[in-house]
Amino acid sequence: MTRRAVVTRAATFAPRTRAARVRRPAVAEVPTPRPRAVGYVRVSTEEQAREGVSLDAQEAKIRAYCTAKDLELVAVVRDEGLSAKTLERPGLQQLIAACQGHTVGAVIVTKLDRLSRRTRDLLYLVEDVCDHEGVALHSLAETVDTASASGRFFLRIMGALAEMERELIGERTSAALAHKRSMGERLGATPLGFRTPGPGQGMEAVPEEQATIRRILTLRRRGRSYRAIAAQLAKEGHHPKRGARWHHSTVRNVVRAHQRRST
Repeated sequence: MTRRAVVTRAATFAPRTRAARVRRPAVAEVPTPRPRAVGYVRVSTEEQAREGVSLDAQEAKIRAYCTAKDLELVAVVRDEGLSAKTLERPGLQQLIAACQGHTVGAVIVTKLDRLSRRTRDLLYLVEDVCDHEGVALHSLAETVDTASASGRFFLRIMGALAEMERELIGERTSAALAHKRSMGERLGATPLGFRTPGPGQGMEAVPEEQATIRRILTLRRRGRSYRAIAAQLAKEGHHPKRGARWHHSTVRNVVRAHQRRST
């Protein structure tokens, strides 16, 4: 074997050295930002008195839900003492502006009727506001999430059923009130200046309260404001029909009731 061949053979069977590994710098994982959510709570005066619904209780449920769903709750908008029969509510308008301004990705409510009691208004909020702006609506009581097609469908069904139930209640209430009127029963609270001796009996004038009404009308004719009249009545020792003190709204109602009876 020639010398050249030996060199070639040795080179062929020489052990191979492992190439040094090139260490690449570790890439830090960027955490996925949590969806930004805004809560909406509402209660009317009648609901709070009848059912004990409170804004704080609604807010606590919304905060717990956002924690469980890993949503970043950036704000809770409130409408206190306002009915859901109209969309012209300060808090609701603020919520709509937030959705249209693309500052939130989800709206959280404890129940659909917090937003509206009318199917038409509810669909406007879902389709023209939330869906149009890419905002998901979450309702805790009905377990609705409009991020899915099934959630949006279920929302429409629930809204229609709720409106039908309200209309049926309204029809039954109207029929009951009509029956009471036909029987000559007094509907509602007895106004200032009168008293009702018993069920089904007509009202009787109360001289002391009639004097208070005349005093209110006299002060009003002199150009006094409702607040000024309320303060004057308290100063003179006149007692309201209900409650501990006079309010400007009470005085206004007395004046308007007198105007209705005079026409």
